[in-house]
Amino acid sequence: MAKRVLVVDDDPAQRRILEETIKRFGYSVVSAESGDQALEILQAEGQDIQLLLLDLVMPGTDGMAVLAAIKTLPKKPPAIVQTAHGSIDAAISAMRAGAADFVVKPVSPERLEVSIKNALRIEALQGELTRMKASHGGELSFDDLIAGSETMARVVELGKRAANSQIPVLIEGESGVGKELVARAIQGESDRAGKPFVTVNCGAIPENLVESILFGHEKGAFTGATEKRIGKFQEADGGTLFLDEIGELPLEAQVKLLRALQEGEIDPVGGKQPVKVDIRLISATNQDLIKLVQEGRFREDLYYRLNVFPIWVPPLRERLEDVPELARHFAARFASEESKQIDGLEPEAISMLSRYSWPGNIRQLENAMFRAVVLADGDTVGVNEFPQIAAHVEGYSVTVPPAPAPKKPPQIEGPVVLGDSGRTPATIHIPAGNGRDAVGIPALSDSGDIRPLEAIEADMIRLAFGRYRGRMTEIAKKLGIGRSTLYRKMREIGLEARIG
Repeated sequence: MAKRVLVVDDDPAQRRILEETIKRFGYSVVSAESGDQALEILQAEGQDIQLLLLDLVMPGTDGMAVLAAIKTLPKKPPAIVQTAHGSIDAAISAMRAGAADFVVKPVSPERLEVSIKNALRIEALQGELTRMKASHGGELSFDDLIAGSETMARVVELGKRAANSQIPVLIEGESGVGKELVARAIQGESDRAGKPFVTVNCGAIPENLVESILFGHEKGAFTGATEKRIGKFQEADGGTLFLDEIGELPLEAQVKLLRALQEGEIDPVGGKQPVKVDIRLISATNQDLIKLVQEGRFREDLYYRLNVFPIWVPPLRERLEDVPELARHFAARFASEESKQIDGLEPEAISMLSRYSWPGNIRQLENAMFRAVVLADGDTVGVNEFPQIAAHVEGYSVTVPPAPAPKKPPQIEGPVVLGDSGRTPATIHIPAGNGRDAVGIPALSDSGDIRPLEAIEADMIRLAFGRYRGRMTEIAKKLGIGRSTLYRKMREIGLEARIG
């Protein structure tokens, strides 16, 4: 889906020109003839408006009033303001009021396109920064998630209901669907927002350290326990404990976890007294816990304690409507990390990504976008940057630039001096100096192949041996090697040394 731009201008002719210009850029356009109408559109369709092109001077509610009102909206799209010549002071005031950029009427299409692309790129990066800060601070909300599809609407609804209580939540879904983000959003919209959010991957903990990591240990509780350590339960005190891949938890640790949930207290390894903890528990799994219960690998009483409020997060193949926005989100993020100027994805690439089944879910899409951004040579990401995806989507193929044709080796036409441009020397010629004739060592064999260095070195030693009449000290000096090395090499080639 193309990004939507809201054009706000009281001049009908100017408004129509801007509409057509922006459509040619590939964006969807919504228009308003007044500030009041623009605010009505933003309140009704705020989530779908990515950018405002706003005239500053309008009767009634002018551009400055619209900028002030935008600050009170849940979503605050960036605004580019239009000003007439000689009104630079007004433009500066608008920038201070929150505008992303300004253009002077009449604006050229080239200047307008650059301004729109820059504003959208900055907005994408600011959105990512906001999400990262909110996630790190335990204040991520469901509005921060990219979850516009109908299948995710149920997830959001259940998540918001869970956030209003302390009920234990079990988030189920395939690997890579974003279960942890849902858990963080539940905390961010609860009364524990801003409190610790502690994540534990139960499948990544060594079995002999599970109890120590979850519940802590006292100094000397076991070999290697050289100091006291608090566990994840105590780290999450007052906040939320997220147990990912809960189905991987060993049975012995499941018993202690059940007691901790029932009593609200934990027993550190080697501790003498239980420790009270106040945590909100959210669990997640990509396994069928009922099947694990039937196989005796998961305690039934713990299952019913955890599965009080289940939330199923659908795989990406069941929410393909979210793929375009997720892809743009990852493109903006990785372009920033890789310091590349990427304005977005080409429509054909978006269409292809929206038809792929994504067996690895959002994690696979994230990695595919990372690779595509690295491969991209232009300012947009196209189909050619997704060779592995294109191979699995009918109707798409990747165009690989042809490799340069190998150059034919030049024909050898007798001996040439080393360094002649574009020709392979058949003989290495060495000037003799003092008016004497040059001497040469063959570089090629009779079959036309390059001779081994060992053979050429042997010829060089023979040449020096004859030129300096077997005087070993002088030969070694001229060749730049030691006498012992020279003797060894001469023995290897069967050359008799003379004493000298």
